[in-house]
Amino acid sequence: MRARDAGAPQAESGCGVCRDGVCSPAMDELSDLPQDEELQQPDPVEAALRPVATLTATQARRIALAAQGFARPRPDEATRTHFDAMTARLGLLQIDSVNVLARAHHMPAYSRLGPYDVGMLDQAAYGGRRRKLFEYWGHEASLIRCEHQPLLRWRMARAERGEGTYTGIARYGREHPDAVKAVLREVEKRGRLAARDLGEERGAGTWWGWSDTKRALEWLFWAGLVTTATRRGNFERVYDLTERVLPRKALDAPTPSEPDAHRELLRIAARALGVATSQDLRDYFRLGPSASARLPELVEEGALLPVAVKGWKQPAYLSSDARKPRAVAAQAVVSPFDPLLWHRSRTERLFGVRYRIEIYTPAHKREHGYYVLPFLLGDRIVGRFDLKADRAAKRLIVQSAHLEAGQQPGPVAEAAADELHRLAAWLGLSTIEVKPKGDLAAHIAL
Repeated sequence: MRARDAGAPQAESGCGVCRDGVCSPAMDELSDLPQDEELQQPDPVEAALRPVATLTATQARRIALAAQGFARPRPDEATRTHFDAMTARLGLLQIDSVNVLARAHHMPAYSRLGPYDVGMLDQAAYGGRRRKLFEYWGHEASLIRCEHQPLLRWRMARAERGEGTYTGIARYGREHPDAVKAVLREVEKRGRLAARDLGEERGAGTWWGWSDTKRALEWLFWAGLVTTATRRGNFERVYDLTERVLPRKALDAPTPSEPDAHRELLRIAARALGVATSQDLRDYFRLGPSASARLPELVEEGALLPVAVKGWKQPAYLSSDARKPRAVAAQAVVSPFDPLLWHRSRTERLFGVRYRIEIYTPAHKREHGYYVLPFLLGDRIVGRFDLKADRAAKRLIVQSAHLEAGQQPGPVAEAAADELHRLAAWLGLSTIEVKPKGDLAAHIAL
């Protein structure tokens, strides 16, 4: 789920999903990518896989944190090598236009590496043919490692056939093929273009107010024929031919079969999650239930080990290269769009915390706030903060601070103050204001 910046009326009224900073259509226009109810269907293939070991809930939590990069101390100074290793481990970062604190795709590196130069991400994502990341649909709209592009060509081929994409996008491509081809020719001829560069005004109606040009460009994006060359200052997507954007090595890589691609995507997900159920693994790249057939193959080759986790109702899989730390000493605020939190039921299984983003909840019904970030301390989520960057006044505003059940306010507040100072400095904010809302707020001394 996504929304525009804080204060956008669509987000405040709880309208629905927003993409590229633009409010979404009605729910029947949502993508065919698997949703929660589909991900939670039982997998019959699991019945034949007997667990080879049993993990405690604490062991599972620490393995998951290590796989996500939270078990090692933050570097004194984050370098490109650190950033590259992080994206290689995670495989992808979710993109979001929300900028109430920082862009969602900027936050995972901060949470793991501490203050870092955001220019590293911009260079990795938009730095010419040597880029390491490209934009496409992975776990929702994502920045994905370029070497994984061949693994998503099946999704592009489906989109070209009008399958697995937004209903409105598929319908437009089916009903207006000549218009789509005309837009593609313009991109071929003119190079990098945003929708506005083709001279069309925004349309009207429920389909995001998009012009026909924008619909055509998005159809081409889904089909993999164009991709994002760069982003303009207002987060506007600028398109170019995929063959002119991606590194030659990625473009020249052979196209795997769909089953082979699913197997590799599940392998990447397993490495990034450490220990996970089949639903967790499929959710990482939004794979459908049919991808579960690849799990026994990964077990047979030794990439996954079937395990049981105490307290988990579903069978789980342990990545063969998972680290098993005896302790985790993390300290980080974590974005709602961080890979650690993507699958909310997994978050609850790992941490015993029910977490929901409340951007779409009417203000008077919110429990914790508008843009709430969990606070990870050690191997636990110990609190959560509703944060906002007031850039004009150079203030970090803590609109609410809540303590998780069973936590002592003193140690949490002390660590929180340290983390908030570090976060404010990274964002270029000189002061911090803690509003008196939430049971942790009064304990935070800055």
